[in-house]
Amino acid sequence: MTLALTAGIVGLPNVGKSTLFNAITKAGVEAANYPFATIDPNVGIVEVPDQRLIEITKLVKPKKTVPTAIEFTDIAGIVKGASRGEGLGNKFLSHIRQVDAICHVVRCFADGNITHVSGKVDPLSDIETINLELILADLETIDKRIGRVAKLAKSKDKDAVAELEVLEKLKAALENNQLANSVDFYDEQLPYVRNLFLLTRKKMLYVANIGEDEVVDPSDNPYLAQVRELAASQGADVVPICARLEEEIAELDDEEKAVFLEDFGLKESGLDRLIQHVYSLLGLATYFTAGEQEVRAWTFKQGMKAPQAAGIIHSDFERGFIRAETVSYQDLVTYQSMQAAKEAGRVRSEGKEYVVQDGDIMLFRFNV
Repeated sequence: MTLALTAGIVGLPNVGKSTLFNAITKAGVEAANYPFATIDPNVGIVEVPDQRLIEITKLVKPKKTVPTAIEFTDIAGIVKGASRGEGLGNKFLSHIRQVDAICHVVRCFADGNITHVSGKVDPLSDIETINLELILADLETIDKRIGRVAKLAKSKDKDAVAELEVLEKLKAALENNQLANSVDFYDEQLPYVRNLFLLTRKKMLYVANIGEDEVVDPSDNPYLAQVRELAASQGADVVPICARLEEEIAELDDEEKAVFLEDFGLKESGLDRLIQHVYSLLGLATYFTAGEQEVRAWTFKQGMKAPQAAGIIHSDFERGFIRAETVSYQDLVTYQSMQAAKEAGRVRSEGKEYVVQDGDIMLFRFNV
């Protein structure tokens, strides 16, 4: 069971969406290192930057080091009327249904050479255009479902009555231009909500595409301030990024990249920040396996127990799980080797109920 989670990149024409996606594909991992056989041209796979992997490698000195990765899908450009099939409307909507989180690229820079689809730079209007199309598509889904459920609810079918209540609550919010993820539900109502696969229930992150001269300190950018205010009202995050600069950085090797970032006074690239944001937005964390052959990072969902985390490596590991010999990253760094950590009593033997922690270094014992 490989954990394949993907973030979709959306945006109006000329906001920098394609430039950002180019940066992602240029910085991408080789498909050969990645456990998915077929990769669509609109999918880019990038390493999740993690300093811990570098430190573990220094201590263990393996033959190879394999980072974990995350997938980004470039979603066909959206235009007004997409929910009615305008432009690549239906294709856009079907692509967006398949992603776990949405990265919404918004133009926050003025440039006379790059035309804006509506004639002026107005990030709030751009966001409204895309969110409205998503809302309209969700309303269509809900209206179709209400048509089916209302008949059953009339005949006092308990399940249908409960579902109809959920549908009507969602419909009222969407008609009021609110995203479905702003609506609160009781735990017992959530299965009905999940079964609808609504676009506006997906996790959302705004990517503010700013000018090169604002990368070090974007605080004076009035467009960015507007996006941040709107995002805060939706409980969403904003990552400021200069897509054009990221495309240049992605062409460089590690050494050149470090020099380039230092020249700009930056600790990390915007792309690295974006990847980390998406990672935490999706509730992901990393555990490591470390031996002479390889040190490898593995992505898992926070809250996973040891057997399920083991199953990410191979289904046999989950099926025949006995125990997991576990040491925290911090303890490995403190004691400088697995052996020294073991002698200090810091290597634990964890069973089936153990909830894996971010940064755990694990050796799975199994028998099939």
